[in-house]
Amino acid sequence: MKVYFLGTGTSQGIPVIGSNHPVCLSSDSRDKRLRVSVWIYDDSHSVVVDCGPDFRQQMLQSGCSRIDALLFTHEHADHTAGLDDIRPFNFQSGSLPVYAEQRVIANLQKRFDYIFETENRYPGAPAVSINEIQANHSFTAGAWEVQPIRVYHGSLPVLGFRIGDFAYLTDVKSIESSELDKLKGLKVLVVNALREEPHATHFNLQEALDFVTLIQPQKTYLTHISHHMGFHAEREKQLPENVFLAYDNLEITL
Repeated sequence: MKVYFLGTGTSQGIPVIGSNHPVCLSSDSRDKRLRVSVWIYDDSHSVVVDCGPDFRQQMLQSGCSRIDALLFTHEHADHTAGLDDIRPFNFQSGSLPVYAEQRVIANLQKRFDYIFETENRYPGAPAVSINEIQANHSFTAGAWEVQPIRVYHGSLPVLGFRIGDFAYLTDVKSIESSELDKLKGLKVLVVNALREEPHATHFNLQEALDFVTLIQPQKTYLTHISHHMGFHAEREKQLPENVFLAYDNLEITL
């Protein structure tokens, strides 16, 4: 199984529009971050988690040409706003299976009403097949068994996902102790770390590192990173052994 980081930035991406912050002016490609998303695949399966406003660009950069399932962590725009750009996948293989909680599905139906229209449907509109999921039930996506992980983005319930020995958690601020058992024995954990300073709805760097100490995965990659984290090259030198900053277009193999 391979994991391709389509985007590792926070909601504004890096560089931020109009910003003169030094990280936004960096020439290091690792400091240029699209909105957060990940592609998990092997020779037979292809699953993407979240579909933000940079989705089209991410598909072109990564070379992803097939998606068996699209999983949504939650309904915020930086995770959903690219849904219209699934159309090329529709032209190849029909409706794209989408997996999300009921609340997220309702939000998508409101924001992308033309996708879900059943009468007088525009023939070029994207097509999805909806699969409602629940935090306490595993499901099959792209022939992989997926275990949802309930976390909280401030007060908003969000889902992370575990596939085999890999888990992907983003927009986490807290997690109930009852969910921790689902994260035992990981080879690779991906978790958000927004910046060094505290934030109301996201792990900061120290909170993410404390979480890593609690979970004890073999390796951890930090994502959903803002420009306030500092330069990639400098920050990575300060991280503990087996903890790394993810960056756009990084690919790892489990």
